[in-house]
Parts: sequence; structure tokens; C-alpha cells
Amino acid sequence: MASTIFKTPCTVPATKGLDREKYVGLRPFSSNLRFDCVKTGAMAWTRHCYKVRASAAHDGPTKKLGLSDAECEEAVTAGNVPEAPPVPPKPVAPAGTPVVPSLLLRRRPRRNRRTPALRASFQETNISPANLVYPLFIHEGEEDTPIGAMPGCYRLGWRHGLLEEVARARDVGVNSVVLFPKVPDGLKSPTGEEAYNENGLVPRAIRLLKDKYPDLVIFTDVALDPYSSDGHDGIVREDGVIMNDETVHQLCKQAVAQARAGADIVSPSDMMDGRVGAIRAALDAEGFQHVSIMSYTAKYASSFYGPFREALDSNPRFGDKKTYQMNPANHREALVEAHEDESEGADILLVCIFFSFKLLSW
Repeated sequence: MASTIFKTPCTVPATKGLDREKYVGLRPFSSNLRFDCVKTGAMAWTRHCYKVRASAAHDGPTKKLGLSDAECEEAVTAGNVPEAPPVPPKPVAPAGTPVVPSLLLRRRPRRNRRTPALRASFQETNISPANLVYPLFIHEGEEDTPIGAMPGCYRLGWRHGLLEEVARARDVGVNSVVLFPKVPDGLKSPTGEEAYNENGLVPRAIRLLKDKYPDLVIFTDVALDPYSSDGHDGIVREDGVIMNDETVHQLCKQAVAQARAGADIVSPSDMMDGRVGAIRAALDAEGFQHVSIMSYTAKYASSFYGPFREALDSNPRFGDKKTYQMNPANHREALVEAHEDESEGADILLVCIFFSFKLLSW
């Protein structure tokens, strides 16, 4: 058979060095067809054409199972339709069930709940290891040290134990971690400058993890209490008042330092007013528009945080945190906090559920 030739302008650049033997599923057309690509003012040349096949499973002769396709179609056309299982009988209602006309409902949500298969098909939320975030406590030491208030948990050495624990988590599908540091007392101060030291414990740990596991999702905690000599989440005035706006200034510097080290998501847990919007502006100004913010949007003043504070050695040296953390009795106030954080640019809202059952059911 003679070749059929199509002459057409070439608008697609050639793929240099394409070796069809190295690409699964590429083979020449079986038909005797070729294209001459023509460029104005240039010599015409011939290209090979290839087609992609899904697999070689159906190559070769078709297995005979009985009648041919033509014979099957002829039989059906003649009325010789092959048998199939009958429609199951309609289930019978129990005796005494009233006979009523069907309700004229355009929507029946129960349709999608009839069977386990349908329920699985339409399930909106699926929990898997990929949804989990693993909190990890780190310190400057070489060894992993047990946390007395949290049996089975350890402060991990940032250079060895941390990497080993992350590897174990990834093996079971957990690829997100949040870092909580235990800072040496000698580096703590009333204004928490160590929080934004770009060679501090958390930035170093982030860089180490990203070097070893580039696709690891790293959350960080943004708060001054691990770095404060007073153990509070903010700067403390001499009369004991936690200073809001001055603290937010420090938190912005901390978040930027963490983002610069490679953090994916910064998580302000301090409960200062306006900190989400300020952190968003600071990140954007430094070119970190891609870094997300997870806000601790309803964090209650609760003694249940005691084990965490022991793990970080960040218990308040005096007083409590009730002037900035929330009253557990106030669920409407929690909704106000959530609205504020969302409007300021939070990407994720975290609700600590120690005493927030009313909020979750509101």
C-alpha cells in the first residue's frame, strides 16, 4: 500500500534524543502513515509517529470463549437473549405497617446511606496517619531523656533522637511534626530574644530535618514561654501585666526566623490579641507568603497543660495565664476568637479540647 502523506506546518518542537525503546508504551503506528513537517523556507523532513498503549495485556490473538461477536449480536437480534439473574424481590414490610402514599420529597439524604459501600463512597472525612501531626519535644542534649509527667515520652536529642523518631513516624505514614523546645535556662530572658535566634535550637532542628527529609511537613510553636525567664507567653511588666503589642512584635520576629529555617506552618499559641494578622504581615513582608499559620484560636487556662510545661520547663515563675488564655466556661468568647483569627489570615484554626466540648457542639 502506498503511504499517505500529510503536509502540515510544524508548530511543536521536536523531542531530541527520544528513544522509543526506553519508554514503556511507545511503539510505531501499525498503519502505513507518515507526516512531512514543513517549515517555510526550510527543507521538509519526515518524522516517526508513535502511539501510546496502556499495556501489552491484549496484544496478540483474542481468546475464544464461544460464539463470535457477530453470532452473539445475531442471536440477540433474533430474540434469543441470554439469561441473567432475576431482579430480587421487593422486601416486605412487617405486618401492621400502615400503607401511605410516598412523600413528595425532591431530596432524600438517606439514599446515600443505604449500604456500607454507598456510605464509604460519600464519606466526607477520612482519618489516616497522613492527617496526624506528631508533637516532638527536643533539647540540646545528645541523649533522649524521659519526661516525668508524660510517661513514655522523651525530650529528644535534636541531632540523633529527633531524626530517628521522625524516621519511625514516616514508616507508619505520619509525615507531619510540630517541634517544642526545652531551652537552657542560660538563654532565657525577660523579653525572650532567643526565640528569634536564627541559630537557635528550633531553627537548627528545622534545617536538619529538611536536609534529611525534604518533604516532611514541619509545624512550629510561636510563643515566648519556653524562652522567657518569667515562664509566661509574653513580656511581663513590673506590675505583673502581660504586655500585648510588645509581645506580638517579638512573636513576629520568631515566626520569620522559623520560616527562614524552612518551617511550613507556624503556630502561634500565645493568645495575644492581633498576633495572627501581625504575623501574616511580617511573613509576607519577608517573602514567606507560602508559609501557613495555624492559630491556637481557643486556648483555655487549664492545669491540663501542666505536663507540657514540665516537658518544656516553661511553668510560670509567678501567677497564672488567665489574663491571656481563655476561661473554659466561655464558649461564645471562643467563637469570637475564632472569627478574629480567621479574619486576620489564619489558614488553620486549632481548638484545644480540654474544656471545649460546649464549643464543639455549638
